[in-house]
Amino acid sequence: MWAAVNGQEIKRDEVEKYYRTRVSSEGQEPSQEEALSLKLNVLDELINNEILLERAKKLNLEASDGEVEDKFTELKSPFTEEEFNRQLKDRGITVDDLKRDLRRDLSIQKLLNREVVSKITITDQDVAGFYNANKAQFNVAEPQYQIAQIVVTPRKDPLIRNRKNDDATNDAEARRKIQMILDRLNTGADFAQLAMDYSEDPTTSATGGSLGYIPESSLNQSDPALKRTVMGLKPGQVSPIIPLKDKYVVLKLVAREAPGQRGPSDPQVQQTIRDTLRNRKEQLLHAAYIAIARNEARVTNYLAEQVIEAAGKLPDAAKPAVSTK
Repeated sequence: MWAAVNGQEIKRDEVEKYYRTRVSSEGQEPSQEEALSLKLNVLDELINNEILLERAKKLNLEASDGEVEDKFTELKSPFTEEEFNRQLKDRGITVDDLKRDLRRDLSIQKLLNREVVSKITITDQDVAGFYNANKAQFNVAEPQYQIAQIVVTPRKDPLIRNRKNDDATNDAEARRKIQMILDRLNTGADFAQLAMDYSEDPTTSATGGSLGYIPESSLNQSDPALKRTVMGLKPGQVSPIIPLKDKYVVLKLVAREAPGQRGPSDPQVQQTIRDTLRNRKEQLLHAAYIAIARNEARVTNYLAEQVIEAAGKLPDAAKPAVSTK
């Protein structure tokens, strides 16, 4: 046992399991001191999680079986069964481990939503104050284009991440697939939904193909065909199929922003400021809430005690765990 929270034990093998997920198998192996320091950090997180989970249970905020299953299905859906099981194996965890973690994380989130997030208010005065102190941040130096994309490649991709697990494996399939997508867009299908279902770009498919705002200078450095297409689109309009070197792309110009100072009443400026202020307050209240919760809990960190008792030497805790099998 490496720690106890209100009598609930946190065992060494649990810390070791989470530790392994933090250390890259491909990177340089940390020294024994570095490894032990990281394990102390992992243990501290597990202590906080146990304290918050106990609070969630007392307030009847523990996640239900249905909520856990829904989240599990959401995590699993982008992968084939084989890929999903391989990921679990690589992380050294089982399905039961994952579901237990999901129940804990969902329960803690419900607790924090009620005890922290619900108490945050952002006033118009807060927004105005932030804007006046950060005016330069909202001065757009050059035209910007908010763009979304759907990408199809003519090759098999083991990291395919769209909701349909749909992947073209050769050029003929890719051309048929991108034409099917364009046909559906032309008959009114939602761009973001199709991107999530079919786009083969792993970094943007989950967000509906969004590339965010791209300055005109960045467009100048992209493929000339892409730049010409973007410059010729009106906001809300979808491009024809753009054949590039190793893929086919369909773009949507979501919005175009002219250069100049954005005013405090601009909806995007308002949203950016409110999100920033909310995140800052949430982090502050979150830290304070955990500090108070720890004050009220009975916590013993046996691993930390061993490290101190060893007085600079490596304690038994630094030695490889002995298998009980």
